[in-house]
Amino acid sequence: MADGVQLISDSLIADLRARAESSTRGRINHNFHASPQDAVHRFLNVLTRGTYVQPHRHATPPKHESFIVLEGRVAVIVFEDDGRVRDWWALGSARGDHRGIDLPAGLWHTIAALSEEAVCYEVKPGPWDPATDKEFAPWAPPESDAEAARAYLHALLESTCSS
Repeated sequence: MADGVQLISDSLIADLRARAESSTRGRINHNFHASPQDAVHRFLNVLTRGTYVQPHRHATPPKHESFIVLEGRVAVIVFEDDGRVRDWWALGSARGDHRGIDLPAGLWHTIAALSEEAVCYEVKPGPWDPATDKEFAPWAPPESDAEAARAYLHALLESTCSS
């Protein structure tokens, strides 16, 4: 784009949806920041129903994180240190008035699509270092264990979002 301007367009979102649907992870990011070393990271996060994001926190270094739902619905779930659900929110355009959330640094959390697809605009501080970006919750299954992750996500959503 000229002068670094980047538009969030229907065609960009359609392309990302297709890529998320064909991704083994069931989600895809589109970065607006130029480099992992940028001070602020801004990106679209497109999630499909059933994608599992292992609960994690951004504690060392401490980083807050914000989500704004552009399309669809998501659940944002926060946890106590022992893995008990502290609270949860349904965000998005269908039912309810919550469109986004700002999470403080160090809070255990996850996000899950409640609609077939969801598009979120996400912002968090950089720089990105894969060794310190996030600490995964030891009480939740890793994303690499697909069967356990699927069962955990299903139980988590049943115990929160169906109540």
